[in-house]
Amino acid sequence: MRIERDLKKRDLKIDPPEGLTGKELKSWKYQRYIKDYLRCVASIDDNVGRLLDTLDAEGIADDTIVIYTSDQGFFLGDHGWFDKRFMYEESLRMPFIVRYPREIQPGSVQDAMALNTDFAPTFLDYAGLQAPEPMQGVSLRPLMQGSVPEGWRTSMYYRYWMHLGEHGVYAHYGLRTHEYKLIYYYADALGATDAVDDPKPPEWELFDLRSDSHEMNNVYADPAYADTVKQLTEELHRLQLEVKDTPYTAGVR
Repeated sequence: MRIERDLKKRDLKIDPPEGLTGKELKSWKYQRYIKDYLRCVASIDDNVGRLLDTLDAEGIADDTIVIYTSDQGFFLGDHGWFDKRFMYEESLRMPFIVRYPREIQPGSVQDAMALNTDFAPTFLDYAGLQAPEPMQGVSLRPLMQGSVPEGWRTSMYYRYWMHLGEHGVYAHYGLRTHEYKLIYYYADALGATDAVDDPKPPEWELFDLRSDSHEMNNVYADPAYADTVKQLTEELHRLQLEVKDTPYTAGVR
């Protein structure tokens, strides 16, 4: 289910050298796009450093919470892709770095599972406000203080809706635990905005992250993982119900 993305729509701002065709032209566009992206990343890093230096110089660093994060991770050629959308680790993971000297030990790392739905409850917690009842997610403040609350999540749910739209990715959803990742490409527009009404045969992927951290070996059909597939599918449906999402029934066990 690795679909080659069309690069033709990219506005690269600079015309390619004359005579490039086919793979050469595609390679040139890819290099332009990725290098422009990395220049933006470097610029952000430089200016975050300027911000932190200013807080230190003004003597207000201890009273300021600085959070560095993003909406998704980004492929830099991993799995033959750039951009994001897919549920593979390079795209699914996102940076979340916090500096708050009053509460957070410098250099500390927390391996507990955090989601972007936790961001708003976390910000409200630090502001001394209660998260409203309908809001999904929980405050990450205990994790930042170095403790993992009892009953903390060990699985998370992901969904991508825009089937075969501008980015050429099949619609899919899935489950990520600390040990496994289960992905279901239901591959149907379902009336989603900017999706293309062109259903494709559904497909499943299962990765054992303990032995295959780069997600190169789909073991969904391996009989040795039959019980794992059953357990993960049940957990996937549980999380869907928890967030009031509707499972796609075709091809589901």
